[in-house]
Amino acid sequence: MVDTIMFDLDGTLLGFSQKEFVDIYFRELQKVFAGSGMDSALSVKAVWAGTKAMVANNGEKLNKDRFWTVFAEIMGLDNNALKAVEDASDRFYVNEFNIARSVMKPNDISKRLVKTMISKGYKIVLATNPLFPLNAVATRLGWAELTPEDFILVTHYANSTYCKPNIKYYQEILEKIDKKPEQCIMVGNNASEDMCAGALGIKTFLVTDYLENESGMDISVFQHGSLDELEAYLLSFPDLSDLRNFL
Repeated sequence: MVDTIMFDLDGTLLGFSQKEFVDIYFRELQKVFAGSGMDSALSVKAVWAGTKAMVANNGEKLNKDRFWTVFAEIMGLDNNALKAVEDASDRFYVNEFNIARSVMKPNDISKRLVKTMISKGYKIVLATNPLFPLNAVATRLGWAELTPEDFILVTHYANSTYCKPNIKYYQEILEKIDKKPEQCIMVGNNASEDMCAGALGIKTFLVTDYLENESGMDISVFQHGSLDELEAYLLSFPDLSDLRNFL
C-alpha cells in the first residue's frame, strides 16, 4: 500500500516554466558574482559546468562538493575566496532570489494538497532535483506557503550524491526514508527525470500543467493529468490515520 508521496517542486508544486525561471535566476545570480569581483560571463559558464558535474555525480561525493570543486577550478579561486563566494550565494538565496517569484503562477492547490495528505497520515517527501542548497529550496517552498518541515525529507545539494534522472537518486531516497518502492508514488512534471522512478517499482503521476518532455516521450504510458486531476486522484487514497486508529 502507498503511504509515501514524493513531490517534485519546480513545475509541479510551483507553477512556472523552467525557461522563465532560469532566465531570471541567472540574471540575478550574475550580479552576486560581479559583486564578488568575478567575471560574470565566466561565472555563468562555471555554474553550468558545476551543474553538469552534479548531474553526472556517481555517489562518491555530495553534489555540493562536486559543484564547488568545479566552480573553483574554472574561476581560479582559493579556499578563502571560494568561502566568500559561497557565503554571498547563501545570502542571495535568502534575499534577491525571491525576485524569481515573479514568474510563478499562483495556485491554491499545492499547499492544500500537501497539508491534506499529511493529515490523512501520508509521509511527504520533497524530491526536487538536488542542484540547490537547502536555503534556496526553502525560499522556493515559501512561494507555495510551505516549509521544509512539512516534509520528512527534502533533497538538496548538501544531502544528495546523485541527481535526476539517475535512478540511484530515487534509491538514495528510499534508503533514507526506509521505504520500499511499492510504498511510494512520485509526482512530477518531467517525463524523463520524474517518471524514471517507475523503473524501481515506484508508482508515478505526471503533472501536465507545466509539462517538460524534451525527448518527446509518449506520455500515455504514464498516469498523467493536471494539478486539479492530481488532487482528485490523491484525495481518493484511503485515510491512513483512520486505518492506523482502527489497527
